[in-house]
Amino acid sequence: MRTTETGASPRRRARPAGSVATGLLAAAGLAGSLAAALLAGPVAAQDTPLVVTGGRWLDVNTGALVDNEGIVAVGGRLLTVGSLDVAVDLGDARRLELSDDQVVLPGLIDLHAHYNVQLMGRPRREELVATPVLWLANGVTSTFPAGAYDPEGMYDLRLRIQAGEHPGPRLLTSGPYFGQTRPGWTPLSRDSLFAEVDFWAARGAVGFKAKNADTQTVRWLVERAHHHGLTVTGHLGSGFRGSVNPRDAVLMGIDRIEHFLGGAAFPDDRTAYASFPEFRPDTPEFDEIVALFKAHDVTYDPTVTAYAYYGIEGKSHPALEFWTDESRFLAPDVRAWVESGGPDFNVASFDDILNVKCPLVRAFHEAGGRLALATDHPSWGVWLPGFVAHREMHALTLCGIPESDVLRIATLNGARALGMSDHLGSLEPGKWADLFVVDGDPLADIRVTRDVRWVVKSGAIYDAAALLESIEGALTAPGAGN
Repeated sequence: MRTTETGASPRRRARPAGSVATGLLAAAGLAGSLAAALLAGPVAAQDTPLVVTGGRWLDVNTGALVDNEGIVAVGGRLLTVGSLDVAVDLGDARRLELSDDQVVLPGLIDLHAHYNVQLMGRPRREELVATPVLWLANGVTSTFPAGAYDPEGMYDLRLRIQAGEHPGPRLLTSGPYFGQTRPGWTPLSRDSLFAEVDFWAARGAVGFKAKNADTQTVRWLVERAHHHGLTVTGHLGSGFRGSVNPRDAVLMGIDRIEHFLGGAAFPDDRTAYASFPEFRPDTPEFDEIVALFKAHDVTYDPTVTAYAYYGIEGKSHPALEFWTDESRFLAPDVRAWVESGGPDFNVASFDDILNVKCPLVRAFHEAGGRLALATDHPSWGVWLPGFVAHREMHALTLCGIPESDVLRIATLNGARALGMSDHLGSLEPGKWADLFVVDGDPLADIRVTRDVRWVVKSGAIYDAAALLESIEGALTAPGAGN
């Protein structure tokens, strides 16, 4: 049976979601196409039940595919999973009828999902028109940016997405960077840092990111974020030149660590980047740091592919292959710049890190450590947002992690790491209705997740192909004149 919505063909586009949305999208020059990509207005859709029948759905708790007798969502939440026996009138429900070979997956959660890009020689900056659509069309229904260069712009984008005025994932904002990565950063006093955290917490941030931060900044950031019940992640170092070893941040109470596990294998007389290629899983230092992460319930975001994009040999990594023409989303001037050579990011030391990353990540997982999906790719026009989530999952399977575990890493583990597993990460009654539909069995081959047919976020249905079509030629270089 073909995937259908009642009263519509699989590729039919609906009318614009509303006049407010149309006006804002018109300002970006995309009013007709982006608005038309919605098969149901995100706000209005929640008032009408959604019923998904046929195919199978993935229980990420058990790693098993289950025959789908029915999934029902009402008010943006899942009412039932696996049954149509509900005390709700489904006569006027919106329906997705799936074929036997289609699979329903929980929406992906990317905990290092960059919206900022590096295009045409301009500084890294958030691209707020095409990027959110790219994430959503790839089944990534929740993103944590892990720091923003334009936190005000990201805040405004979040409000537009929430209001149904722009297609995009659930944007779990993180406020600005805390540390030297923030443009114009100067160390903050305790009161000033607390005031910043309070400000962004009041604006709905779900967590914060320390990057190239000193010990006091990390300690205070963790303290104040936890005061609000929010999480902190960190791109840290070895202790070299005032950086913070992840081991010490774990002892301060940090919730997640990006890239480097830290510990005794990362001495403070050299950078973490210099030490990483010598790090091995069959050592006491590795066992000690894994035990510390587990004891303190800290999540590790390994960002395997981040080192492939910037390496020399890494660019030929199997996970970086293309399955669609991503260049079609670039504005003409950006595409011409990329085709003429674009940037020259070739870091040989990243190849050294990539070569040892897989054994470490696999050993961390097999030892019971918690991994989460984190992509960390500020694109320069190659390997675009959204698509990179599937590349990271493919890389994790190439590291030797089973597909069922990778899908749990990309969904439920991310929700747990954010303290949001009561709402996100799995298909269970009471959780938000975030899911996507693919053709084929992702437990047999994780690359099946690339072929997204439908995306549902908070009960609103999106046609993935229509979303992508709507932003062809739309990805511009943020900066003067944009």
